[in-house]
Amino acid sequence: MALHVAAVKGREVVLAELVVLAPGLARVLTDRGETGLHLCAKWNRFDTAKLLADDDCLLNFKDCDGNTALHIAVVKKQFQMIKYLIQLHQVEVNALNKNSLTALDLLRQSPRDTRDMEIEHALLSSGALPAKDTDLIADEGKSHQRLSSMKKPVVTGRKPTDWLGRRRSALMVVASLIATVAFQAGLTPPGGVWEDDYYVDENGQAVSDPHSTGHSVMACQEPGVYSAFMILNTIACLASLSIILLLLSGLPLNQRKHISPSDMAGTLREVTEISVLTWLTLIVVVFVGNVIRLNLWVLRKYGLIKGKERDSQGVDDGDQDVFE
Repeated sequence: MALHVAAVKGREVVLAELVVLAPGLARVLTDRGETGLHLCAKWNRFDTAKLLADDDCLLNFKDCDGNTALHIAVVKKQFQMIKYLIQLHQVEVNALNKNSLTALDLLRQSPRDTRDMEIEHALLSSGALPAKDTDLIADEGKSHQRLSSMKKPVVTGRKPTDWLGRRRSALMVVASLIATVAFQAGLTPPGGVWEDDYYVDENGQAVSDPHSTGHSVMACQEPGVYSAFMILNTIACLASLSIILLLLSGLPLNQRKHISPSDMAGTLREVTEISVLTWLTLIVVVFVGNVIRLNLWVLRKYGLIKGKERDSQGVDDGDQDVFE
């Protein structure tokens, strides 16, 4: 359609002529039920959008997914387009799509972006609300028409469940701090590391408490405490990194019914069981390997088994034979 091409390409003059000559063209839909205004919002054609916004019906018209032009602009993070649409009184800022999501819900569920804070501030200033705080009465007989009426937001006395969305920035800072401290503690454990190699004494005899350069002092002096410290430090580091990844992924935690649909319960259960078993197996393998290494080190330290010192003793014995 010529009008759609002109809208996408930003041809203001051509679009203005088409709207004047054939006003009905503005309501012609694409295969996905999109109007020219939807396309302008998708491709950030602000100037051509102003020519189509004169038709009030287009402002709240929904495509095949139930998204209005405002929904599309929020998904694409088109800040200039969003500011223009929300300042129009005819625009329903709390319109729901087929997933029962408002424009504010789509923003909070999308991957985080540098523009999210100013977009969310603009939406909230215009009266935007999450779907759970709205009660809209839709005309079910006209799925592609504007909403017939809207009730006032229902304020319930229940404790808000979207605390994660409101505390996202604070959680990110705390998780990043814990991950940094845990990583640094792993590189430089308490007590520092040995700065020299110590296997034999001044007389060439093997010592009872040898150590190597770069090894942790705590691991040599207090192996049990060191093991507990490293286990807890690793848990803290992995937990913090998991929280950071979760926050950056933009998972819709406030829409739990979309995360675990009932018809996929069996598949989700199988995937969860396999993932947990695999993760636990890896943890057990790593833990057992470290326990074996710790036991070998303790046995060598107390002379119950021969280790590296045997080689040094052999060299000393050989030297003595040569001199004899």
